Amino acid sequence: MYEATRGAGPVRLLPAGSAGRPAYLVTGYAEAREALGDPRLSKDTGAFFAGKESRRRLHPAVARSMLATDPPGHTRLRKLVTGAFTTGAVRELRPFIARVTDELLARWNPGEPFDFVAGVAVPLPVIVICELLGVPQADRSAVRSWSAGLFGDGEPEAADEASHALAGYMTDLIAARRRAPGGSLLDRLIAARDGQDRLSEEELVSLAVLLLVAGHETTANALGNALLALLRNPAALARLRQDPDGIPAALDELLRFDSPVSTATFRFTTQPVTLGGTAIPAGVPVLVALGAANRDPARFPAPDRLDPDRDAAAHLAFGHGIHRCVGAPLALAEAELALRAVLTRFPEVRLAVPAEELRWRRTRLVRGLASLPVLAR
Repeated sequence: MYEATRGAGPVRLLPAGSAGRPAYLVTGYAEAREALGDPRLSKDTGAFFAGKESRRRLHPAVARSMLATDPPGHTRLRKLVTGAFTTGAVRELRPFIARVTDELLARWNPGEPFDFVAGVAVPLPVIVICELLGVPQADRSAVRSWSAGLFGDGEPEAADEASHALAGYMTDLIAARRRAPGGSLLDRLIAARDGQDRLSEEELVSLAVLLLVAGHETTANALGNALLALLRNPAALARLRQDPDGIPAALDELLRFDSPVSTATFRFTTQPVTLGGTAIPAGVPVLVALGAANRDPARFPAPDRLDPDRDAAAHLAFGHGIHRCVGAPLALAEAELALRAVLTRFPEVRLAVPAEELRWRRTRLVRGLASLPVLAR
């Protein structure tokens, strides 16, 4: 599908949708990287949709998150959370991630089918980000359900309802943390709001919701996609099974090969822009297809082949520019430790069903498996 779409050119005009607005789709790697770093492509959804009729009723904390802002506001918000996801900060979390991974894999009975998505890929990043934010264990199941609702394939009203549930929960949790402070990342954000007055209350709730959702949805997809890619490529699987220390170096290629985010979040032109020789007028949405860009043969020769030796560090799975995923170091640590544990504990892991029977989540933004049944001796 990516190849067919790219055949129409690296940048193409999409027909106007139900709202009557045209948009441009970017599938070429060079053009996608340029678009992601171009300040003329705004992420201020509030400005774009101001005065436009919409049936959507997303909670403002979700609709106007850090992902939907431009500098200088984006710069101020991002600085508040960057420190929690540095390489050093993530290194301190590695023992906790490894312990949780082992506990989850302990539920896998060799010889019986095991859903890697439901058993590891989803709960691991949920538990880690909830621990980081200080979400009580008793609430994590509900948080996971609401988050899934935001990215589900149901009616838009369901996503709107999930956004209000998440924002309402986080508002209550913030109030509880004010009464009984702790040492979590959420407590530090509350201190920034209450002590230095650098955050409005809406910004505080919005940041907390964004970290909670973005902190596990994409990582869950990345884990499932990566294991499936290895199971469908026996040579790469055998190589990493024999040398688990090679997993960190292979992660870039696994992320490039099957990106957990299909399309970058909303952008629109504030000025006329030319991308890939295509003139794009001001005031129109530009959809950057990360998955397609990562399969562009002009940047990655033989892109449909999984090659652990490929230098894929320039992949766009985490985005590019000032909006590049702030949690990338944490996602990489979780993926490394989970894949290492699976290949070490279950060296003969294999698919439990034919690959063509696997079910994928039906969403535009993210790409991930609904389930991944596997077997091991």
